[in-house]
Amino acid sequence: MDTKFDFGGIDAESTVYIRQVETRTLPREIRDQLEGIDSMYAVHDADGERLALVRDRSLAFVLARQNELTPVSAH
Repeated sequence: MDTKFDFGGIDAESTVYIRQVETRTLPREIRDQLEGIDSMYAVHDADGERLALVRDRSLAFVLARQNELTPVSAH
């Protein structure tokens, strides 16, 4: 594909990234509250700061949109 795309209309400030997080990688104080849960979904800003942590992927997308943010998947 050689077609150029103009990304000028995309506001990087409003883009957030949704990715699955293994609960074993979270700080102990959070893990202690998540007994029996193996993974969650994190919402991160463009700088990588975690903004939210939710149990369900679709909830992460809804949460972002309700806050006027544009969610995209990150792997």
